Amino acid sequence: MKKLGIIAGAGALPICLVQACEQMKRPYFVVGLKGCLEKDALPKGTPLGWIRLGGLGKGFKLFKKNNVEEVVMIGAVRRPSFVGLWPDWKCFKMLLKYGKKALGDDALLKILIKEIEKEGFKVVGIDQILPHLLIKKGVYGRLIPTAQDTADIKRGVQVARKLGEVDVGQAVIVQQGLVLAVEGIEGTDALIHRSKALRRKGGRGVLIKVAKPQQDRRADLPTIGPNTVQSVAEAGLAGIAVQADSVLFSEAEKAIKLANQLGVFIIGVEVK
Repeated sequence: MKKLGIIAGAGALPICLVQACEQMKRPYFVVGLKGCLEKDALPKGTPLGWIRLGGLGKGFKLFKKNNVEEVVMIGAVRRPSFVGLWPDWKCFKMLLKYGKKALGDDALLKILIKEIEKEGFKVVGIDQILPHLLIKKGVYGRLIPTAQDTADIKRGVQVARKLGEVDVGQAVIVQQGLVLAVEGIEGTDALIHRSKALRRKGGRGVLIKVAKPQQDRRADLPTIGPNTVQSVAEAGLAGIAVQADSVLFSEAEKAIKLANQLGVFIIGVEVK
């Protein structure tokens, strides 16, 4: 198996991938993103180097020094401002080269993938390595959506796809056919928290999360996990609906157990 370079952000997915590499006996090396990956998140002894978000050149050097052949990007990353990015010379040249073309998460990730592959690495998606992480079509857990929830899901999918087309966000919250909130740069947890004050009497509302139509599946696939379930329950929403085969399920067993306890449904839906 080719040696895997893991660009690791926040959350449980980088840990899951490292554990999988150990089980498969696949050689790997992790580049942790400072401010994203927690310092002690990975098991002791994990082959690991650190870079800041703008440290593209150092990341390439670490991968080459450790004979990495394939690269995967996994884990949450809060996109900084240009000043907060503090790019090294390699990253600065990339931003200078592409200019306005690098605006927007989707465009920036495609450019990043292109630059990584120009350095001689092959970029692969986490779903190619751990396909079982993708949510499949159907209900997870004991609860199922009501007729109103199903109608809200249908409405939410339509709106979320339109959001994705213009590279704005991947999630919306719909209650009784009304779009309460859409995801921007703040992320899904902040979206859910913001919707709490906007909910109306009656049906509880649903979080809908889908991939962008132009999504490069090698980076930034939408993700849900136990934190999503907890936030949805605290906001008083009925459940979570996500695009089947296009959204990652972090710590699925824990999330499903929590959903059952808190009265939240989780469903994978087909999106055409």
